[in-house]
Amino acid sequence: MHFVKMQGCGNDYVLLDARSFFTKEGERGELAKRLCDRHYGIGADGLLILQEGRRARLEMEMYNPDGSRAEMCGNGIRCAGKYFWEQGFTKERRFLIECMERLVTVEYLKEEGRKAWLSADMGQAWFEAVKTPNDNSLNMMEKAGGIARDIKEPLWEMLRMHKDIGERMVQGWRIYCVSMGNPHAVVLLEKGEEWPTQTAGPLLERAEEFPEGTNVEFVRVMDRGHIMMRVWERGVGETLACGTGACAAAAVCMQKGLTDEKITVTLLGGELLVQRHPSTGRLLLTGPSVTVFEGEI
Repeated sequence: MHFVKMQGCGNDYVLLDARSFFTKEGERGELAKRLCDRHYGIGADGLLILQEGRRARLEMEMYNPDGSRAEMCGNGIRCAGKYFWEQGFTKERRFLIECMERLVTVEYLKEEGRKAWLSADMGQAWFEAVKTPNDNSLNMMEKAGGIARDIKEPLWEMLRMHKDIGERMVQGWRIYCVSMGNPHAVVLLEKGEEWPTQTAGPLLERAEEFPEGTNVEFVRVMDRGHIMMRVWERGVGETLACGTGACAAAAVCMQKGLTDEKITVTLLGGELLVQRHPSTGRLLLTGPSVTVFEGEI
């Protein structure tokens, strides 16, 4: 089986071209466990299976090292875009990639040897206070930590329309719940506060408030154009970067008025640029994708 190893800001992936191998339904998760193992496999934060899509010509399936399938991956989809373009799947520098029924516009911007710069339209950030709100949920929202000041309509409707951010108290932390197609819990830290990634990350990932688990981002706002972030990824653990996490963190900071609409996100593995469109609210994620090596397994 031929594979390519890529990374985006230290988020590393094994890429497999599905045209060259066959797996039965349900086997790809087990394949991810074997290939992503850093001692007995190739080693990676995730497995990307690339194939022809149903709604778009190109499709990416993303699997975590624990075998679970991820709904979306910002660094991964840029790596997939680099592979698709360089392997001649498309001749256009701007193209669509299907991922879990979602269509993402990716643009191949430039290349620097084994490194390429790509952008991905990650869509809008959805802010959530509870999983299943209803018309009579205002009091329940208040108890859950939701913002309920000066609201004349049900809070869940405000959240659905992107007019406010839901806050929740989980394990003693004030959490901003964001969906980028996958779940995120964003925690804002003071500038001098220590990073609690290794201690609080696993607790929040599997807290009862998140029955399907969640990615966790710890964020420091440095200035209006710059934030720093550490991430605990669902099904992975602490990683050097997370593209959807960077978008979720940026969206919270922008929505709260703490930053401008275009910011740099500094992660352990490098920097990503996140920009929010002023009228649509869609988030554009730009960053590097690097081919590390390829081989047979």
